[in-house]
Amino acid sequence: MSLFAITAIMLLGVLLPIVTERFGRTTNTIFTMLAPAIALTYIATLIPEVLAGNVVTEHLEWIPAVGLTLSMRLDGLALMFALLILGIGLLIILYARYYLSDKEAAGRFFSYLLLFMTAMLSIVLSNNILQMWMAWEVTSISSFLLISFWASKSESRKGARMALTVTGAGGLALLAGLLMIGDIVGSYELGVILASGDLLREHALYPVILTLVLLGAFTKSAQFPFHFWLPHAMAAPTPVSAYLHSATMVKAGIFLLARFFPVLSGTEMWFLTVSIAGVITLVLGAYVALFKHDLKGLLAYSTVSHLGLIVLLLGMDTKLATVAALFHIMNHAVFKASLFMAAGIIDHESGTRDMRKLNGLWRFMPYTATLAMVAAASMAGVPLFNGFLSKEMFFAESLHQEALGFLSWMIPVLATLAGIFAVAYSMRFVHDVFFNGDPVDLPKTPHEPPRYMKIPVEILVALCLLVGIFPAVMVGSLLEAAASSVLMSELPYYSLSIWHGFNLPLLMSVIAIVGGLVVYGYRGQLYRFQSQFRENDAKMVFEGVVQNIVSFASRTHEFLSNGSLQRYVAFLLIFMIVLTAVPLINLDVASTHLPNQAVTGVEITAGIILCLSAIATMIYHRKRMVALITLSVVGLIVSIAFARFSAPDLALTQLAVEVVTVILLMLALFFLPQKTPAESSPSRVVRDLGIAAAVGGLVATVNYAFITQPLDSISDFFLANSKTGGGGTNAVNVILVDFRGLDTLGEILVLGIAAFGIFKLLAGVRLAMPTANENGLPFSKDTHPPILTMISQSLLPLALLVSFYIFLRGHNMPGGGFIAGLVTSVALIQQYIAHGVDWIKPRIKLDYQSLIAWGVLIATFTGVGSWFFGRPFMTTWFDYFDIPLIGEIELASALIFDLGVYLTVVGATLLILANLGKLTSVHRPTMEE
Repeated sequence: MSLFAITAIMLLGVLLPIVTERFGRTTNTIFTMLAPAIALTYIATLIPEVLAGNVVTEHLEWIPAVGLTLSMRLDGLALMFALLILGIGLLIILYARYYLSDKEAAGRFFSYLLLFMTAMLSIVLSNNILQMWMAWEVTSISSFLLISFWASKSESRKGARMALTVTGAGGLALLAGLLMIGDIVGSYELGVILASGDLLREHALYPVILTLVLLGAFTKSAQFPFHFWLPHAMAAPTPVSAYLHSATMVKAGIFLLARFFPVLSGTEMWFLTVSIAGVITLVLGAYVALFKHDLKGLLAYSTVSHLGLIVLLLGMDTKLATVAALFHIMNHAVFKASLFMAAGIIDHESGTRDMRKLNGLWRFMPYTATLAMVAAASMAGVPLFNGFLSKEMFFAESLHQEALGFLSWMIPVLATLAGIFAVAYSMRFVHDVFFNGDPVDLPKTPHEPPRYMKIPVEILVALCLLVGIFPAVMVGSLLEAAASSVLMSELPYYSLSIWHGFNLPLLMSVIAIVGGLVVYGYRGQLYRFQSQFRENDAKMVFEGVVQNIVSFASRTHEFLSNGSLQRYVAFLLIFMIVLTAVPLINLDVASTHLPNQAVTGVEITAGIILCLSAIATMIYHRKRMVALITLSVVGLIVSIAFARFSAPDLALTQLAVEVVTVILLMLALFFLPQKTPAESSPSRVVRDLGIAAAVGGLVATVNYAFITQPLDSISDFFLANSKTGGGGTNAVNVILVDFRGLDTLGEILVLGIAAFGIFKLLAGVRLAMPTANENGLPFSKDTHPPILTMISQSLLPLALLVSFYIFLRGHNMPGGGFIAGLVTSVALIQQYIAHGVDWIKPRIKLDYQSLIAWGVLIATFTGVGSWFFGRPFMTTWFDYFDIPLIGEIELASALIFDLGVYLTVVGATLLILANLGKLTSVHRPTMEE
């Protein structure tokens, strides 16, 4: 097994919950846990190797020329996060089995959860930063699906939109930063980037890169000023909240900071930006948590505060602070997951999360209360619990930094203040919920949850105690491996013990605990003070901003989109003029001219015909058939020009496209209104002439620049390598199916999507079929003349034979799948024209939609097949074979790819034209109509 294999298993596991939902909730849960359990087991087998200081890497070539590879990396940092993601994820799945009601779509929920888990696991295991970013965006999408799981609730929809908008915008900023990093370093591989810290820090674009990467990290991890989205994500089911806050989405930004710590830290800008954002988030989140009456709201703001604590430690830019940050990542994941699950149990068994009603629950659910109090004590930093150890390390490091100069004393003071608030809100969580009198108007009588619902909380609470008492035994080796992979240097001395003697950090802890109890004791006065300030609902502010943006976009759309095609074309051409004119102004005039090519009288004549046909098309645009004929002459002359200047492939393609286009235009013109609109006003004519003259002048200038400027063409490379590298003498076809095969695959995919889109737009449309021309002369009733029928039947086998010939020879001579597909399409469309749709349907039983799908799939799998032979995506394989009676023949895998192109072109062309041709209803318009 490999890291790639477990990622694939996780992706397949996403489908299992939906498939097994019908077998009952327990079976569904077991199958949901199967994929992460396999992944966790395999990663567990790699723990000894990683703890020994080795880095497990796997590499799969995709498109190495542009840095696109699939690669995995398991070092200490990735191992720590993978264990948290998979371990806590399994506990969340077990917990959710009892949290969700029988009426809810558990299969869909588990599928979303596994997608979320897979994406987060892919982030931490990625060794290519572009691959990492793709997984990063999937976490945003999957979290959107999970937060909006209860889509019937307005707060769920709004919270999901807010989370997706903020984290998605940060993801775009991150992408820009990662692309700049890859461009500067010369590689997108993480191993190369981590060894290029000096290069990045000394580069002129370092401030820009750091800003973009921090925007991605801060939005994902809810750092000030982007902290507002996280509390509103609490509209999600509690299992989602527990997972999101402890081990996944919000920790993705922390992981990013830790992963890029070796290359982006060590500068004044890093310290100021990261530390200031961290300390503000730390204090602000802790303070706001005090005033939240919703259990999950209190825990959400406490998460914001603890994330700020971790970011502040990473911003301090010292080795010990980094170790403390990694230690607190583990501790926070454990106690925060248990607290959220305890809050979910309370909500599940009492019917509310309002702490003003939840009083005295100790009498009803003492076991749950005990578990919650242990986790809350860990969150508050009480000794003998895991949270105390990392928080004491935090206090110690806040005393040993001097980057703020004389103001450095503020960091430990603010750290202690945040500790006081943490104790106060932890005390409120315990006292107000489990003691403090009797419950008030609970929807139902509280009681202990089902036995297995408590197991995940018990495991996590046990870890809070074990890590707090035996830290070195429980997490010492893992912390050392994670710190080594982040610092990439010798680790500083640190001690994971529960007692370090009487020192200043211990005093800060005592002050925090005592101060927190005092603050909680006098909370009434604090509440009255806070009540003086108007509380802004971030959700309403965000919705207001979104509505303003939508309103502005609507006004802009109404201004630009007024239904005038002339206006749209004018805007497009003016934009093109501005875009093209600027670089042409800066282009130096060539001092020397390249030798001119000799021009014969035939070519001059063809050029004159081309110009006259274009002018005639404009003059006779009201006479539709005449304009269509003159326009087709333009296309024919262009095809001849391609053939004259040694581009036979383009000539064949242009000719075939011209035929298809004429048929399409004839069908479209047939259904258009018989009367054309009035001529443009004189002012509009002058405007259009000005735009046309400017465009013509620019095109002429570009052509002149091409024939006078020195041209360094890459055509020599393709001509030299076409045969040896692609196995074909037709360089154009080899480029399409090998060198630029990915482009071709994208083009046929777009063609297929366009065909499906047009098909759906035409579905159900019924247009009036005119029976007379614009002058009232009736059309012939003989819609399928016998001579046309006989000729088309005779031409069909000949056209298919020509198409087959062009297809087979395309790799070595002019031709190929695209041209052959167009020839086949024209031949079949001719049958529609000659016989009609009703006659063709029972004789040509082709599903054009399936034809497109098969074409794209064949082309894709041909490219993927290269991977099995250790070659890059879409690499052509070819060899020579001696076939009896035929002789030696060359066979290339590009032929299969061309088959995919052929099928897609045939399917798309016929899907559009055949459906457009039958959109008629029986209707005979009169002259007045």
